[in-house]
Amino acid sequence: MPRYALKIEYDGRPFCGWQRQAVLPSVQATIEQALARLDPGLPAIAAAGRTDTGVHATGQVAHCDMQRDWNPFRLMEALNHHLRPAPVAIVACTKVDAEFHARFSAQERRYLFRLLARRAPPTFEAGQVWHVRHALSLRPMQDAAAHLLGKHDFTTFRASQCQAPSPFKTLDAIDIECLTLPEGQEFRFSLRAKSFLHNQVRSIVGTLERVGSGAWAPEDVKTALEARDRAACGPVSPPDGLYLTGVSYPTAPFPE
Repeated sequence: MPRYALKIEYDGRPFCGWQRQAVLPSVQATIEQALARLDPGLPAIAAAGRTDTGVHATGQVAHCDMQRDWNPFRLMEALNHHLRPAPVAIVACTKVDAEFHARFSAQERRYLFRLLARRAPPTFEAGQVWHVRHALSLRPMQDAAAHLLGKHDFTTFRASQCQAPSPFKTLDAIDIECLTLPEGQEFRFSLRAKSFLHNQVRSIVGTLERVGSGAWAPEDVKTALEARDRAACGPVSPPDGLYLTGVSYPTAPFPE
């Protein structure tokens, strides 16, 4: 069976997350239903990251095995036709070796979190940013984030239901920038790691927001990390502003 890699973007709001559920709508099931219109009885698809309810993607990667040998462009076009009107799109498709696995071959995952700080609620981007009504300070959040770089026991920033076998992860980068808007600010948190724990990014951003607001000092994040205790974590941010933006592989299936 020829194998294809799919680069996928989606609005996570209508879905219970990536992973197929018995009753609730999921991104995985939506794509598998579109694939079934082309070739019934295909095996399940696999993705690089199992995003949670409400989390978006601009660079999710999945792979699928087809019965027939498709031209990748034609496969992408056919899938997008059958995906309508769901807010899911295949933005690139390529044929890959049978050894390629969207999840297990991945070397790095990249996430972006968008936080809008202004008094007025968002209109056009409602559900796509985390909205807070107070101003935030960039430098204290950057100083606090520096304590999280490298390999650590991230138990504090791990959901209690996380199924990962170990709380140790290596955070390769966490960059924070501030865009000045006519009315307020947008903060963008970019994080890179080989893999993340369940709710790790949202826990980190929620905690850093407390630093930006002045409720925590930057050193408090180091203390929370070293506590290795979920109770020491700040509030978990909502999923609205979180995007899976890219996945890296030993041989890139798509042009960067």
